[in-house]
Amino acid sequence: MSVSNFEFKAEVKELLNLVINSLYSHKEIFLRELLSNASDAINKARYLSLTENDFKIDSSGWKIKIVIDRENKTLTISDNGIGMDRDDIINNLGTIAKSGTKEFAEKIKKIKETGDMSLIGQFGVGFYSAFMVAEKIEVTSQKIGAASAVKWSSSADGSYTVEDVEKDGNGTDVKLFIKDEDKEFLDSWRIKGIVKKYSDYIEYPIVMDVEKDNKVEEETINSMQAIWLKNRSDVKQEEYNEFYKHISHDFMDPLETIHYKAEGTLEFTALLFIPSKKPFDIYYKSGKFGPALYVKKVQIMEACEELVPQYLRFVKGVVDSSDLPLNVSREMLQNNRQITQINKNITKKILDTVKLMKKNDFSKYEIFHNEFGNVLKEGIHTDFEKKEEIASLIIFNTLKNLDKKIDFDTYLENMADNQEEIYYITGDTIEEIQKSPQLEYFKDKGIDVILLTGEIDEIIMGSLNEYKGKKVKSIVKGEIKIDESVKNEIKKKEEEFKDLIDKLKEYLKDNVKDVKPGTRLKDSLCCLIGDEHDIDDNMRRLFESMGQKIPESKKILEINFYHPVTNKMKALFDVDPKSPKIKDYAELIFDLALISNGEKPRNTVDFTKKISELMSESI
Repeated sequence: MSVSNFEFKAEVKELLNLVINSLYSHKEIFLRELLSNASDAINKARYLSLTENDFKIDSSGWKIKIVIDRENKTLTISDNGIGMDRDDIINNLGTIAKSGTKEFAEKIKKIKETGDMSLIGQFGVGFYSAFMVAEKIEVTSQKIGAASAVKWSSSADGSYTVEDVEKDGNGTDVKLFIKDEDKEFLDSWRIKGIVKKYSDYIEYPIVMDVEKDNKVEEETINSMQAIWLKNRSDVKQEEYNEFYKHISHDFMDPLETIHYKAEGTLEFTALLFIPSKKPFDIYYKSGKFGPALYVKKVQIMEACEELVPQYLRFVKGVVDSSDLPLNVSREMLQNNRQITQINKNITKKILDTVKLMKKNDFSKYEIFHNEFGNVLKEGIHTDFEKKEEIASLIIFNTLKNLDKKIDFDTYLENMADNQEEIYYITGDTIEEIQKSPQLEYFKDKGIDVILLTGEIDEIIMGSLNEYKGKKVKSIVKGEIKIDESVKNEIKKKEEEFKDLIDKLKEYLKDNVKDVKPGTRLKDSLCCLIGDEHDIDDNMRRLFESMGQKIPESKKILEINFYHPVTNKMKALFDVDPKSPKIKDYAELIFDLALISNGEKPRNTVDFTKKISELMSESI
């Protein structure tokens, strides 16, 4: 039979190199990963046996078998699950989901630079972890319904082979050719210990051949007790941690565990986990999310999106219901009243857990918020009913709280006298935001402003609109409420500079919507302001970076008429209203406003030339 040769994707080569050479302290987890894969394969086959009549599947003897061959130095893990065909083998063992993405490359680079191997858990090593102990791996598999089997083979040298072979029955055999330095994994006691530690709760028998009374018999070495059906008091945190790693393929312990049973008109059991680190592909819409759905201990779906809202997609776990039919389909779930109720129940439980974490262990909550805060914020935009509840969980820095984060409730408690609105500004970094000229009035008056750096924060704050009756207001758009005394002073300046303002409007009519005295400015010369409902500059840049063209909208130019430059410009205007320097000043002021807004001058050559001329005149 012909053998086909393939090259691993470049990203897989990178990951293999890291796994083989850097995970020394985690070698034994390879068995956990392979047993998890075997369990998943049986889950899928078991589901087919219950729901599809086209397949004749013997469902009486599901099992995972471990075979040790000390003479040939091989360890084989076999299952009678769904199996794989040629395409499955290539897709599952030759590539990594989302390989080639910028995020994946960045994670690989970060692991190399920091040596923090826990970062691998953000995308999981799964099958590849077996190369830590194996110099070669052969995978022989036959998919249910297929006429023949296929064998995959690799020595982790950058390539692999695939060939058609014969196999007795469906399922998968993973044969590891163990390295000399890892012979400990050819000892039955060592294998039993690893199974007990990591995979005791797998619901199918994990068996090994043992000799008793001169007879070889299969011995089941795991308890097969579904951990989610146990009482919480009977489960140790270490057991929860290992089960989480089993279902998530993460190296790190979960940040929080939620285990409860709902009783009454709707009965189900949920075992849910909040991870410690976000997966690298959490922002990919194509990625599956949601807990696994079981019906009477039978896995129906590996990831059921209908069980949690998208803004809680980072939650892992299991939900087991006895009220749903075994043949429930994705389409049925979307309009199923029981699933809707489970979703509401789970969502409340998760949010309540996060609230308690925020109240009782703020340092732990900060870890959670740093990892998942931006995902949680999406709920403000998508879940109208809970948007204020979700907003109460968001924490941020403010002008007055640069060294610690606070929430909306704390902001409200500390609002200035007569302050009617919640003020915020968005930008790339806290350091850059602090330099924004639009903040000067607020700094001068001691009014606190929320500083936000998330890419979608402008959309989120626009969706929130108000919090506990207080309007949420961007300080870079629309009019702001200022003291009457300041307002009167600005009106006087507006009258004093009226003719000059009109001239500036004339010169800048193609670039700005209006020219006004700066209500926000104290020390800076100028700034750009949007209308109340204009798109934020950060959002516009974000959309443009994704290839989405946003219609241009002119800004309002605010000028500080107390600034020495404007006073000198007015003196020049009073002497000669037609002086060409007035136009030069107008264009320079607009370009300076663009720069302070994080943009380039319209024409860098002209801008540099005019600045140089002014400098030469002043020296």
